Amino acid sequence: MSTFMIEPGARLAGRYRLDELVNEAGGATFWKATDETLARLVAVWTFTDGFPRTGEVVRAARATSRVADSRLTQVFDADDSGPTPYVVEEWVVGKSLTDLLAQGPLDPQRAAGLIAEAAEALATAHAAGLAHLRLTPGKLIWSAGGAVKVTGIGVDAALHGITAAQPATADAQGLGRLLYAALTAHWPDGDLYGLRAAPLVSGLPYQPNQIRSDVPERLNEIVCRSAFQAPLRGDPMGSAREIAEALADVPRLVPLPVAPATSAPPEPARGTSRHSGEFGVAAPEPAAPPRPSRSRRANRPPNDSAKLIRILVGAIAVLVFVGVVIAAWNIGSSMNGAEDPDTTDNRAGVDDGAKDEETEQTILEPESADGFDPEGDDGSEHNDKAGLAIDGDPSTAWNTQGYNGADLGNLKSGVGLIIDLGATSEVHEVSLVLGTAGPANVEILVGDERDMATLKPGGEPAGKADAVSGETDIELTDPVEGRYVVVWFTELPKDGKYRGTINEVELRGKT
Repeated sequence: MSTFMIEPGARLAGRYRLDELVNEAGGATFWKATDETLARLVAVWTFTDGFPRTGEVVRAARATSRVADSRLTQVFDADDSGPTPYVVEEWVVGKSLTDLLAQGPLDPQRAAGLIAEAAEALATAHAAGLAHLRLTPGKLIWSAGGAVKVTGIGVDAALHGITAAQPATADAQGLGRLLYAALTAHWPDGDLYGLRAAPLVSGLPYQPNQIRSDVPERLNEIVCRSAFQAPLRGDPMGSAREIAEALADVPRLVPLPVAPATSAPPEPARGTSRHSGEFGVAAPEPAAPPRPSRSRRANRPPNDSAKLIRILVGAIAVLVFVGVVIAAWNIGSSMNGAEDPDTTDNRAGVDDGAKDEETEQTILEPESADGFDPEGDDGSEHNDKAGLAIDGDPSTAWNTQGYNGADLGNLKSGVGLIIDLGATSEVHEVSLVLGTAGPANVEILVGDERDMATLKPGGEPAGKADAVSGETDIELTDPVEGRYVVVWFTELPKDGKYRGTINEVELRGKT
């Protein structure tokens, strides 16, 4: 019988009951099924008569079944000798890397541990002559059982007809891209797999530590040597084994709390996928782990009632004593106030004023931002990216153009980002998240006009900081009123060429 005639409830080989059609495309159909002999859920591929790569998929599945690594999807059965060819695989329930990144990038150590596990699994597959060739965030799963799973080894490439002249290098690049995604929540090759495209400079993706300042240099280097095959130090990484060895000492931390699998059926529309792309499988959303009780968090031994009673009695005695002291103080204050009312009132007035002064300062909301290059030919400086510096997301960034020297090649006195507050405000402090390529000299300019004479009267900035990078707070010498605030680079760090980077700006003051 042909695949297009198969319906839920059909059985293959007398034991695999097809329960739910999950996805079909191009002649390959993916099912959630039950192995009735072993009473377990399985995943089943079936193929139409016209599917051109049935034999290749079955052969790849058989080869995969001989690889002894539990981190790779297990293949249980594969047959193309009957009227309905099929492949039976492990049914994996968990969260893909795509799902984990929905809340933002992972902690660098957790990201490194996850990719280390995947690299070790792929190194085992490579030793057996198998490659993946289609590594995407949906193929890396943190399973509900608490293990890392790499899905689609061998089978995915055969399903899609993917080949590579150097399979080991292709998978090394794939692992590097996954590490890039885990560290930044961006995809280096464009807006794909539910992730935003990495920002570009001179047509090339930012390095991870240009997007996120806390990425260790070591991990940044591994990404460059694998994903981009462009070493900062050492040679390009051309195999999963090299990446596994480079990450051998990283801690293997759980990426996210994951509850055990439930009996709820998968929901394809939710996007928790076992396979990504056109052959997707949804998995149940794991329940949130229960919060530990207060007694457990405090590590208090159970049944210690006598000790608890003593603590409560002591606490009550302390409260009674404090109450007596406060009552006596209030009586004395009332008597003193009757004799000299002005003293208390004046003192209270001063305290309240100081408190009001403190509470009035707030975060100033920018209306827009632009590159600011008053000494350039067109006055523009990557204006298309300027909004990334005020979008509330420190994983995105604006940067200056590249220059041939830290002093902007003696072409200009400076270049920067100008922020429009929409109305005149009193600016007290500027918090920056700068790039981490190296130290930069930064000035803060404030004024009501977009020209240097107003923004930098007398040639003096409102505030400045030298040799800074990463998170930097610049408190202005005195509060300054103005509608426009400029973060002005007078010396740039070296990042290939010399350029300044601002991931995020926060302004504080009074409106």
